[in-house]
Amino acid sequence: MKKIEVVAGIVINNGEILCVQRGENKRSYISKKFEFPGGKVEDGETQEAALQRELQEELSISPVIKELFLTVIHQYPDFEITMHSFLCESGSKQINLTEHIKSEWLTPDKLEMLDWAAADIPIVKKLIENG
Repeated sequence: MKKIEVVAGIVINNGEILCVQRGENKRSYISKKFEFPGGKVEDGETQEAALQRELQEELSISPVIKELFLTVIHQYPDFEITMHSFLCESGSKQINLTEHIKSEWLTPDKLEMLDWAAADIPIVKKLIENG
């Protein structure tokens, strides 16, 4: 079973959290699902450096990375993902989607309205609990 390590940014601006929607994917279980932006950690890269790079590549933003929020290990049908999510502060809602098809800025109580990728759901639940 393939194992991948990824980072995800919980990007917050004025109490609202950035949620991004994946495009069409051959893996139906992640196709068009919402997720927190981020991506794979490359060899020799710290988690924070990987997150800064991914947020710059995917959204053209450089938020302040605050702290580790939650690490999730999730088994998808054909790979296992270890996802480290970090709280991030953004001074602006201005983003440029380069890999996703849609974005939403939502308060924690509205997060459950979206169709989330399974690995992101524990993060959503903890954000809702924390308010």
